[in-house]
Amino acid sequence: MLALVDEAGVDQLHACGGNSRCTTCRVEFLVGEPTTMTAAEKSKLAERGLSGVRLSCQIVCEQDMHVRAISRLEGSGRPDPGTRPAPTLQPEPVWVDPA
Repeated sequence: MLALVDEAGVDQLHACGGNSRCTTCRVEFLVGEPTTMTAAEKSKLAERGLSGVRLSCQIVCEQDMHVRAISRLEGSGRPDPGTRPAPTLQPEPVWVDPA
């Protein structure tokens, strides 16, 4: 998520501050989707009944990736995108298979 905001200049929402609690940082992968995800991300997506999307706050950018930012500040009605996330994944990542 920080790569989207800091490097690509995307006005990506992150209402919970990057802690895998709110799902406002959703993205759709076009190319380069990681083959693992955090247990926190998998749990939150299942809890909300979401599929075909990932939580950008739970993705480590270790390769070329192309995503479509789904949740952006523009048009959201929110006053700001959210508290800036920590530079490392929160909560501490436990890696799982997304399937």
